[in-house]
Formats: sequence, C-alpha cells, structure tokens
Amino acid sequence: MWSWFGGASAQKRKEAPKNAILMLRGQLDMLQKREKHLENQIAEQDAAARKHVNTNKNAAKAALRRKKAHEKTLEQTSAQIMQLEQQVYSIEAANINYETLQAMKQAGSAMEQIHGGMNIEQVDETMAKLQEQHALADEVNQAITSTTLGDQVDEDELDAELEGLEQEAMDERMLNTGPVPVNSQLDRLPAAGTSDLSKNKATAEEDDEEAELAKLREEMAM
Repeated sequence: MWSWFGGASAQKRKEAPKNAILMLRGQLDMLQKREKHLENQIAEQDAAARKHVNTNKNAAKAALRRKKAHEKTLEQTSAQIMQLEQQVYSIEAANINYETLQAMKQAGSAMEQIHGGMNIEQVDETMAKLQEQHALADEVNQAITSTTLGDQVDEDELDAELEGLEQEAMDERMLNTGPVPVNSQLDRLPAAGTSDLSKNKATAEEDDEEAELAKLREEMAM
C-alpha cells in the first residue's frame, strides 16, 4: 500500500543518519577528553624539564622526550577530532538535503494527484459555464427588479380623489367655525403695561450682571 511516508523503509532511512551522528558524537566526546588529558600531560612534562634543567639533565631530557611523545599523540588526536567533526557536518548536510528532496517529491506527487483529473480544456469549460450562470443570474435579477406587479394606478384619478378630500376637509372646517366671543379675544391680548414691565425687568437684570462683572474685575486686579 502506498503511503506518504514510505512505510518502514523510510523510517529506517531516517534512523540511519541519526544513529551515525550519535555514534560520531560519542567518539568525539571521548577524543576531546583525551585531547584535554594530553594537554595536561604536556604541561606537566614541560614543568618537570624546567625543574631539572640545571640539576639533573637526564631527568630533564626524559621529561622532554615524554613531552614530545604526548605532543605527537595530541596532534593525531586533534586531527581525528577534525575528521569526525567534518563527518558529522557532512552527514547532517546530506540528511537535510535528502529530507528536503523527499518533501519536494511528496509535494510533486500530491500536485500530480490533484491535477490528475484536470486539464486546461476542462478549466476553460468550467469557467465558461460559470460566466454563463453569472450572466443568467444578472438577467433574472434585472427582470425581477424591473417588473411592476399588479395594475398601474391612474395618476389623474389619484389627483381627482385627493382634490375631493381637500374640499371635504375645507367644508368641515367652515362648518365648525363660529363667532369668537369678545372676552376670548380680549384674553388673548397682552395686559396693559406687561411689555414695559418685562423690558424694565430685563434691563435691571443686565445692569446687575454688569455690576457684578465690574466687581469681579476689580477683585482680580488687586
């Protein structure tokens, strides 16, 4: 059965570089510890040679001989570390390239499956059908909105009926209107002197306001 991930074989291919990197890193850790130990040994033999350089030349020479041996081993260890680090880098880069390629292959397969039942003729045909349906929908909508339901009303008939209603309202107002009592008319007139009193009261209020403002200005000027 086909699978996006390739089944067990793909899983093994993923585990192989991972296991190789783990093994290389373990070896690197051991070599780095040995490198540190050799550096300490070289420092100790150098100190011993300096200690006996004037008192015991044989001991000083033996210390230098051991120092040289440790330096040679250190060079070999450092070279091995560099090689292993390069191997780790190469495997990681190769694994990234492989995974990237696999992802691109899967994307290509997915697009191939999606486009398997499609071609440009089908696309053009589908778009043409959609355009026809949109055009039909526009025509139907225009026909619905432009059609007036029911019989149209005669405007002249409406004007005549409106005029009759206005005449009826006027006649009713005339019938309900009678003589107005004199007392009622007198009540509507303003009382004598009321206008003058109102004017005097307004003037007095304005004078009071002016006086109060003047007083406020004097206080603020102090």
